[in-house]
Amino acid sequence: MSLNMPSLLLRNVRPLGASAVDVRVHDGRIAEIGAALAAPAGATVEDGEGALLLPGLVEGHTHLDKTMWGMDWYRNEVGTHLTDKIENERAFRHASGHDAAAQSLVLAKAFLALGTTRLRTHVDVDTQAGLRHLEGTLRTRETLREVQQIQVVAFPQSGLLGRPGTAELLDQSLALGADVLGGLDPCAIDGDPVKSLDVLFGIAHKHQRPIDIHLHEPGAMGAFSLELILQRTEALGMQGQVAISHGFCLGDVSERERDVLLARMAKLGVVLITSAPASRNVPPLLACRAAGVTVLGGNDGIRDTWSPYGNPDMLERAMLIGLRYNLRRDDELEVALDTVTHSGARGCGFAAYGLDVGCRADLVLVDAQTPAQAVVGRPVRKLVVSGGRVVARHGTLVPGAVPA
Repeated sequence: MSLNMPSLLLRNVRPLGASAVDVRVHDGRIAEIGAALAAPAGATVEDGEGALLLPGLVEGHTHLDKTMWGMDWYRNEVGTHLTDKIENERAFRHASGHDAAAQSLVLAKAFLALGTTRLRTHVDVDTQAGLRHLEGTLRTRETLREVQQIQVVAFPQSGLLGRPGTAELLDQSLALGADVLGGLDPCAIDGDPVKSLDVLFGIAHKHQRPIDIHLHEPGAMGAFSLELILQRTEALGMQGQVAISHGFCLGDVSERERDVLLARMAKLGVVLITSAPASRNVPPLLACRAAGVTVLGGNDGIRDTWSPYGNPDMLERAMLIGLRYNLRRDDELEVALDTVTHSGARGCGFAAYGLDVGCRADLVLVDAQTPAQAVVGRPVRKLVVSGGRVVARHGTLVPGAVPA
C-alpha cells in the first residue's frame, strides 16, 4: 500500500442502513466517521447522495482457474456423477490448453467491478496439469494484490490418493505460496479416509497452513468423514484453521447427530462454507449459526465445464442463499448478507475488515434503503473502493485504477 495515497472523503452515506455520515479514508484505511467532516487538503471528495454503504463483499468459495467467463459458450454434455465431471474437466482443460492465468484474471476483475474485494479460490493441482493452474492463479493474485485480496487454495480436484504424486504436488504448492490446503471427499473419492486425512493434515501441519475440505459426501458417510476431520483438528491443535465446504451431510443426518457435530465444530472453530445449491440437502443455516458455527457463502464454480450457472455478484449469491433457506424477514435477509460480508471475512481469516475506524477501506455504495433491499434487489454498485482506491463506478472498472 502506498503511503502517499491521496485521502478520500465519502459524504452522505448510510453504513448498513444507519443514519447518514461522512467517512474519511487515509492511507487505505477508514480514518474517521462522523457528520460534516472537514475535507483534508487535496482529498478526493465523493458525494454518496444518501446511498447505502456496505463493506467490500467477500467470496468464500470459487474456482477462478477453471472458469470460461467471457469465452465462447461451452456445450455441456457431461455425465451426472461427480467423477464424470472431474474427469471431463481434466480432459477438456488438457486438450484445450485452458489458460488459468488469463481466465482467473478476467473473473477476478469481474468480481471486483461488482464489489468483491476479498475472495478465496480453489485451484486444481493434479498429476496431469502439475502446478500450471496454480502458477497462473498466483500471477493473478500478484497482479491484483493492491486492489483485491485473493486467497489461493491448492486443491486436489482429482483426489489425493488415487493419483500417486499428488501429495508431493500439494506440498510444493504450499512452498510456492498457496495460502490454504484443499481436500476432497476422503471416503467417496479417495476410498481410505484415514490415510487420506492423515496425509492432508500432515502437509498442512508441516507448512502451518489452514485447510479447506470439499465435503460432498451424503448422510452417514459424510458424517463419518466429518468426525475424522474434527478429530484431527483437535489432535493437531488446528482450532480455527479448518473449513468445511458444502458439508451436505449436515442436511442429511438426524437433528440429534447434526447438533452434536455442530457443537464440536463450534468448539474447534471449524467454519462452514455453502453455495446453498438447490439440488442437494444443505446444512441448516440458522441452526448452524445458533450453534456458534460461522457460515459463509460462495458461488462455487462460475460458467465452467461443471455448470453453466454462477455470477460474480455476491449480492446475487446472498439472495440465492436467502431463497434456498426461505429467509423472508428483513433481519433474516441481513443474515444472508452477513454470509458474504462479515462472516465471509471472519471465516476466511481476512483481517481488518468492516466499517469501523482502522479497517481497510473496502467500501461499496448501492442505491437501497436497507441491507435487505440490497440483497433482494442487487442494485448496480454506484461506487467500489478497495484499499482506499476508487476502482469501479456503476458496475464498471475505472480505467487505469486496476492493473491490466
